[in-house]
Amino acid sequence: MRILVTGAAGFLGSHLCDHLLEKGHEVVGMDNFITGRAENLAHLSGHQRFSFIRHDVSNFIFVPGDLDAVMHFASPASPNPHSPYGYVNLPIQTMKAGALGTHNTLGVAKAYNARFLLASTSEIYGDPEVHPQDENYWGRVDPVGERSVYDEAKRFAEALTLAYHRFHDIDTRIVRIFNTYGPRMRLDDGRVVPNFIKQALQGKPLTIYGDGAQTRSFCYVDDLIEGIYRLLLSDEHRPVNIGNPHEISILEFAEVINILLENLVPLTMLPDRRGEGDPERRRPDISRAKEVLGWEPVIGLEEGLRKTLPYFRENL
Repeated sequence: MRILVTGAAGFLGSHLCDHLLEKGHEVVGMDNFITGRAENLAHLSGHQRFSFIRHDVSNFIFVPGDLDAVMHFASPASPNPHSPYGYVNLPIQTMKAGALGTHNTLGVAKAYNARFLLASTSEIYGDPEVHPQDENYWGRVDPVGERSVYDEAKRFAEALTLAYHRFHDIDTRIVRIFNTYGPRMRLDDGRVVPNFIKQALQGKPLTIYGDGAQTRSFCYVDDLIEGIYRLLLSDEHRPVNIGNPHEISILEFAEVINILLENLVPLTMLPDRRGEGDPERRRPDISRAKEVLGWEPVIGLEEGLRKTLPYFRENL
């Protein structure tokens, strides 16, 4: 297939490009480098089946030649309010990527009669009252909080994608991505994996907000990309959770990082920030992924972290 990947220079988008090329497809990458980085794609320079278009997806999209699939991954994704790359500091761009970007990429899929895959997020579940979260849960999201620019953009994008499927008969797919980690994450991303690894490599105390009892489920990037690829090839139009259902508290996760990196500095406990929309618990129900895709993660947490650490050491 010839596949357009938006957000190609981002953490997930660049890994997706690699995977598609390894499977023998031709890839057209697209990014405006607001949060993506050219170095994530540098190794593809000169690749015969890879081309790149620098473009903002919130503007009309033109891609010369035919396309068989469109995969929309363009969006700021970090919740870090202290990072210039976090969606809290890019609120308009984030909402435009989710709304106008989804509209424009669906238009491309319609023009080429191509299949379409939307990268959505577990954030559409908000701070969930149902645990674990399955795809039938509607979520509990603050529509006007700081995080809403990302959450609501993705919720709108899902609704628009299904509208195009129902009324224009576009062959669509929606993946709800849970916490993912691996090489090419920004060190200042603001999420817990790069925060903890960076602090431990520097021999600093790992900072935990609240009592550390809040939980997350961490999926290594290779597992996630394989699940997304299987979804692209499937006939499933309903949203599908892709993530690792192994749930761990932030306190336990900090201990794993400190043991792996032999960091002996005591933890630092900071004021709880869950009132800012930070969810208490997050774990995917992946029953649908198992049933329709035959997919489940195979890389454990410690193995995935060991695969990730060399990148952080090199780029610290």
